Amino acid sequence: MTQKPRLLTGGNPQIAKDYGDAPVKAYIAAMPGWKSDVGRRIDALIEKAVPDVQKAVKWNQPMYGFGGNVWFVSFRCFTKYVKVTFFDGADLDPLPPVDSKHDKVRYFHIYEGDGFEDALTGWIEQASRLPGEKL
Repeated sequence: MTQKPRLLTGGNPQIAKDYGDAPVKAYIAAMPGWKSDVGRRIDALIEKAVPDVQKAVKWNQPMYGFGGNVWFVSFRCFTKYVKVTFFDGADLDPLPPVDSKHDKVRYFHIYEGDGFEDALTGWIEQASRLPGEKL
């Protein structure tokens, strides 16, 4: 029997660093409650907007980007919301609403019951055309 991943503070699943679709799917499956559905919806939006996207789990969060460890978006669980991180978010129009201590990074928080697909799709499409962040 496969053991379920441990949930860290805020319910964020602890998933070992790995590359590809499988660790991202494992992370999403381990997201607690309503957040798992949000994770599936975010993953599907990214795949649709950027069909050649590369995936990984690093620092206990799904990462999406291109070759050479260059990432443009990620997300992770917090107690009351799912935080979507745009690494070049300061260059998106309109700006995602939550600022960061990092000049280029912007966040979008998704709470239970929120509709987010329209805003997120536009940001994902824009972010995938920006340089991204080598991490």
